[in-house]
Amino acid sequence: MSGTPHIDMLRSPLGRARGLGSARAGSHHWWMQRLTAIALVPLTLWFIFSVIHLAGATHQAVIEWLSSPLTMGLMLALIVATFHHLQLGVQVVIEDYVHDERAKLTAVLVVKALCILLALVCIVSVLKIGL
Repeated sequence: MSGTPHIDMLRSPLGRARGLGSARAGSHHWWMQRLTAIALVPLTLWFIFSVIHLAGATHQAVIEWLSSPLTMGLMLALIVATFHHLQLGVQVVIEDYVHDERAKLTAVLVVKALCILLALVCIVSVLKIGL
């Protein structure tokens, strides 16, 4: 280091922390990961048992099964919870392991966009089959 003081030495701890996120944003992210994980347990079990039950069923039987309002609602909830949980988890990994801020922001935005796009494709597919 040269004889010039580093800019962080002149900042207060609060000044250094500004722009690094707030505890509320982090806790919200943490809670959403936990809530989606909890929601995914029964939804995934329901989906697995349903697929096992439908093994060998005709195409028409599967369409009738998916046309039920309860089944369609549970399937849509599974899709939304899955892709939201995926996006939150991958975002944490990116934030932990990507150190270049520009690359980090780009990666997080790409992951969010892909998750939204894939969730919309799944939702439209379920609605198209079930309605």
